[in-house]
Amino acid sequence: MAFTTKQLEEIKKAGEYFLQVRRPPVEIRPQLDLAYRIDGQSVVVYSIRPMRDKPTEFLELPAAKATFVKTQNRWKVFWQRADMKWYSFPPVPEVKTIKAFFTLVDEDPNGCFFG
Repeated sequence: MAFTTKQLEEIKKAGEYFLQVRRPPVEIRPQLDLAYRIDGQSVVVYSIRPMRDKPTEFLELPAAKATFVKTQNRWKVFWQRADMKWYSFPPVPEVKTIKAFFTLVDEDPNGCFFG
């Protein structure tokens, strides 16, 4: 099931605003950048860094994920632990809007998304 055109517009609007607020300065971006992508029914926020042994290749390190549950009209919020598995975000396991998700990730109240 794909997102509707309206949902895609909301994701893009909220995601672009999040990047405006949270993305590192231009001069730092070759060493550390931030992005988001749509992956099925989820939106994943991730950082981008060069590999240590191959600086011309880059790693994408997922930090946060929101998965839309159509039957509940809610976004389930997840964070990725060191074991590389996704876990429900205990303080706020779900949000009503994608904008609320990006706001939560930006505020990162427990330091779970970006450390």
